[in-house]
Amino acid sequence: HVQLVESGGGSVQAGGSLTLSCAVSGWPVRQWCMAWFRQSPGKEREGVAGIPSAGQISYAEFAEGRFTISQDGAKTTLTLQMNSLQPDDTAMYFCAAARTTYCFIDLPSTFTSWGQGTQVTVS
Repeated sequence: HVQLVESGGGSVQAGGSLTLSCAVSGWPVRQWCMAWFRQSPGKEREGVAGIPSAGQISYAEFAEGRFTISQDGAKTTLTLQMNSLQPDDTAMYFCAAARTTYCFIDLPSTFTSWGQGTQVTVS
């Protein structure tokens, strides 16, 4: 049973940066995808970036060039570095895991484990 705990959210001015972390435990599978999603009030949850056990990292169009997803060698921490933040980036950010070889960040239903979320506010 995988457990995900996010941290690092907060308030920042437009143009600033934040780094989100997700502590991962109980993840014994060999094929997986780890990803970040976000959700604003009144909007659907949307994929931000995904890093698979094999294959290429994927980013949503709005994240390309500004956000960087990474994972430590022990696969215990997932990180999202966010630069050039804008008010539209204000949302609750979630860490998620899927038992799939590739990442389908446009399909949140493929992710079976979720963290509780961390709030990011950009003003």
